Amino acid sequence: MKHYRRVLTVAGSDPSGGAGVQADLKTFSACGCFGTSAIVAVVDENTVGVTGVHPVPVDFVAGQIRSVLDDIGTDAVKIGMLHSSELIRAVKETLSKYEIRNIVLDPVMVATSGDKLLQDEAIETLKNELIPFARVITPNIPEAEVLLGRRIGGQRDLPLVIRELSANRQVSVLLKAGHLKEETLTDVFYNAETDEVVELTSERIHTKNTHGTGCTFSSAVAAFLAHDLPLNDALRRAKAYMESAIVAGAEYEIGKGHGPVHHFFNFWE
Repeated sequence: MKHYRRVLTVAGSDPSGGAGVQADLKTFSACGCFGTSAIVAVVDENTVGVTGVHPVPVDFVAGQIRSVLDDIGTDAVKIGMLHSSELIRAVKETLSKYEIRNIVLDPVMVATSGDKLLQDEAIETLKNELIPFARVITPNIPEAEVLLGRRIGGQRDLPLVIRELSANRQVSVLLKAGHLKEETLTDVFYNAETDEVVELTSERIHTKNTHGTGCTFSSAVAAFLAHDLPLNDALRRAKAYMESAIVAGAEYEIGKGHGPVHHFFNFWE
């Protein structure tokens, strides 16, 4: 019998389809994986902003994870928005009962629209308990600043910052440069497993359609890790997929705010 490459997303929903679990499942499919999900919150949002967050009971989130892993299993896990300390601890405790190496954490704190998604008390729990548990984390500049507790000056600071974010070299870090002002953007990846720094350079794509880019990128990383690619190769493939999805969706108009990327650019226009 054939076997799918499987990826589980643990994240909140997005009814507009551009971010959260919906974006994760689209990305898994586009990158050749079978996607499963554990929904941690039902989010009331669209391309303009977030109106509200309705948390799913923590025990029910843990139950969803167990139901998927006890039956289907997984080759990788992508973790997105976890809004409370209680939820962060429950997700970690539940996943730790299974032998899963490929855990990709997108430390979601603020939506593209600027809306805050993470409770203040959960930040320390994320830093101290969940980040060291992951294999890879994928913060953007604002998220990295929250984790560090200080501002990042610019591109020249990134190689030093990623080592600090790696939790004493326990976790690999991809720090995304999209919030900087340069036209040439250089994401910086610290591979904690080989103690090397890899620079991933691209030209800025001018478009308002950036809703869910963080979710999509981290999901692509998880998908390519599920295909057993080496860590550096998985990051490069994920960045290439992300760039193509942004370019393909750049000229579409959908919604009144930040539209989504084109997850299925390889399959339809």
